[in-house]
Amino acid sequence: MIECLVANPSIDKLFQVDRLVRGDIHRPSAFVQTAGGKGLNVARAVRALGADVCAVALLRGHTGKWLEEMLSAEGVRSSAVWTHGENRSSLSVADAETGSLTEFYEHGAEVPSSAWPELMHTAAGLFTESSWLTISGSIPPGAPADGYADVVREARAAGARVALDAEGDRLASALAAGPDVVKVNASEAGGVLGVPTARREEALAAAQKLRAMAGGDGHAGLVTRGADGVVLAAPDGSLYEARLYVRGRFPVGSGDAFLAGLVVALERDPAGWEGALRLALGAGTANSELPGAGKLDAARAQALAAQAEVRVI
Repeated sequence: MIECLVANPSIDKLFQVDRLVRGDIHRPSAFVQTAGGKGLNVARAVRALGADVCAVALLRGHTGKWLEEMLSAEGVRSSAVWTHGENRSSLSVADAETGSLTEFYEHGAEVPSSAWPELMHTAAGLFTESSWLTISGSIPPGAPADGYADVVREARAAGARVALDAEGDRLASALAAGPDVVKVNASEAGGVLGVPTARREEALAAAQKLRAMAGGDGHAGLVTRGADGVVLAAPDGSLYEARLYVRGRFPVGSGDAFLAGLVVALERDPAGWEGALRLALGAGTANSELPGAGKLDAARAQALAAQAEVRVI
């Protein structure tokens, strides 16, 4: 089973408009809303790819009930920790004229101090059943800034492998706890390392540095580069570069679908990094072809995976 930790879930809304004009009233031509936040996007994509998954989520109020109902309707198993307040919302606006996407993300309201220990306890109860734990996205105000580090340590001590996708202080503290896989985009890598990452050589150096910070041998660092693909410093020290020359209109959640494809492939073949990169790119691209984060067609993801170019550097 793949367990997905969801500390700060969200109702994610996508409006499609013919032309976005600042200051105007807009009538969307299409509208989609999903149970979102990065962790739920990962869980939905894992489910779509045919793997067993459980999302451990911090839910709140009426919005939390809606999120729980949506997950159930989509066949995503969840284990909820309930606390005061309401879950946040996020809005993306797709402009058909320019192909651009404008995004608005709430931070979320502060949670009581008791919420994080409860979430940790619930997540830990599934560690022995889980082949992988994914940790992705933000932590709500009121939760400890180094909370992800404790989750990484406990999960690995229980025998679960951990894939981390975070940024800033959360990423820095969790790296020291030794996650098995660190997957970040170039901007996030540059932020935590304090180095440029725009060029291929810079991204490769960043992936190697992330691998070293996570523990070196046996750990992996990945840096995604948008249209330029992804670079990987694998657990054995090998370096990979992978690309897929297909683009979709709806990139929100593609990084989460990438992570889902990666851990699904590694659950099936722990040493198969070429196949993992292929399925990760296929899932991320399939996500971008459909409105709604974490929504993808598994057959399309597999077809796209076969088109990916992967090479050892």
